Parts: sequence; structure tokens; C-alpha cells
Amino acid sequence: MTPESQDDNPTRAGFAALIGEPNAGKSTLLNQMVGAKVSIVTHKVQTTRARIRGIAMHGPAQIVFVDTPGIFRPRRRLDRSMVAAAWGGASDADVILLLIEAHRGLTDGAQAIIDQLKDLGQGTPVALVINKIDRVKAETLLALSKQLNEAYPFTETFMISAEKGYGCPQLRDWLARAVPAGPWLYPEDQIADLPMRMIAAEITREKLTLRLHEEIPYQLTVETEAWEEKKDGSARVDQVVYVARQGHKGIVLGKGGETVKAVGQAARAELEEFMGRRVHLFLQVRVRENWLNEAERYDEMGLNFKDGDG
Repeated sequence: MTPESQDDNPTRAGFAALIGEPNAGKSTLLNQMVGAKVSIVTHKVQTTRARIRGIAMHGPAQIVFVDTPGIFRPRRRLDRSMVAAAWGGASDADVILLLIEAHRGLTDGAQAIIDQLKDLGQGTPVALVINKIDRVKAETLLALSKQLNEAYPFTETFMISAEKGYGCPQLRDWLARAVPAGPWLYPEDQIADLPMRMIAAEITREKLTLRLHEEIPYQLTVETEAWEEKKDGSARVDQVVYVARQGHKGIVLGKGGETVKAVGQAARAELEEFMGRRVHLFLQVRVRENWLNEAERYDEMGLNFKDGDG
């Protein structure tokens, strides 16, 4: 079905920004809506660094989801750049979705986001999305919904489980009506506007985040250094894992290189499934003590280095 063939059912298209505290389920909701894995999803907070756009088709509507980094109190340059990216994604959107975790309720962090929305949200529809509803009782949900709607005049309220898909069809229906009338912004079969090099780097970083613990995941980044298309239809992908300290390099490599080998195998398998063809993935680990203060690294992550100025 092409936009030109829908004379009786005109096309709609727009951006829906997902905002909320770290770990509220924004990436999980994005992947649920798009029907494919386009954003990094882990049990660790603050894993989404760049604004990742996932594209969902729903009838004549194209909904472009912007999965922003979790909004938190920034401490470092990288943190400040991530928070700026989150608010930038929200301010550019046609619709804003505020995700709140049902079992955590109206936290100080959520209240701070709502306070800032009062300035940003003027003229932009803001829907409340209470996520992880399977973790609390119905009466708790109703009380939380009432409390939040008293704190901010939300356009709509949805109660969902992004992981299980509960309530997501209703949210998708509403979004398809809420985005503006107009031509589609991307080809119908495209699910993300990130280059494959960046998607590949995000997949590897996710596997590292799942494998490693404590602060190390936030002290590393992954870049796709080279991408070569082979004659047999496969692709050779060379990536570099940058860490901030020499000691971190040993942890990422693991005993006899077993950790980085396992990460590479897991990342390659997911990348092959995502692309539908063979991938030859090669990982190197390099120490760059000051990478958190290098503009080039921020460009690779889709962040603005200057946004991190204190």
C-alpha cells in the first residue's frame, strides 16, 4: 500500500518521543511498537545513549518513535549530553509519551520531569503511560493515575506492560490518530533511521552491558570502525571497544579472551538475525583514558559534545 493509493484514507506521520526516568521501559516499548529490536534493552539504567528512532506502520499512519535517554540528575559530561538529547527529542516531537513505572509511582525524578513538561509540553499532546502494570494491584493503579493526572493535564492515560504487550494496541491506535496528517517520512519497509554501523555498535554494547557489572558499562563505548560487503552476500564488521582504564581492558577481554569472545558471538548472532545474512564480526579492545571528553566519540553515539558543557 503506497501513500498515493490512499485517497480515501489520507496518510499521517509524526514523531512520538518516549521520555521518563532511566529503566522506565522506554526501549522495551519502542521494540514492542516497532515489532523488532532496534533499541538496546538491558536491566541496567541509562543504557540508551543516542536518540534512536524506530518506525511503526499502523494503517495509513507512520509513527516514528524517538527513544530518548532516561532523564536523571547528570554528573558527568556524558550524562549532561544524554539528558540534553532526551529533552531535545521531546521538544522536537509531535506527541510526547511520559513513561512511569507502576510499582515506583510518582518519584522525585518523575516529579522533576513533570515540572519541566509544564514549560515544554505547551501545545504538544502529552500522554501518560503507566508501565509494568502487572507488578501492582488494580486499586494501586487507579490511585496512581489519579495522582499523576492531578499533577499534570495529560491528554490521555494508558496502562500497559511494554514487556508483555498489554495495552500496547490501544496506545498504538491513539498514536496513529494523534500524529499529523501528511506524507510518510520514511519508506514503508524501514524500521529504523540509524545507520547499520550504529545499530551494530549498539548491539555489541548491549551484550557487553549484560555481561559486565558495576560502573564499567558506562566507562566504555563501541564503534564500528569498518564495514565491508563480501561477494558472497555476507558482511565483515570490525568494531572497537573503547575503555577508560587499563584495568577495564582486562575485564572486557576476560581470562584467555573468553569474555570478549562470548560477547562477539552473541552480538554476531543477533546482528545476523537482524540483517538476515551472515556476518563476520571482529572485536578489538583499546584503552582511551579520556574518551569521555572526546567530541569524536560523542558524534559516533549521536550525541552533541557541547551539550555536556557544565
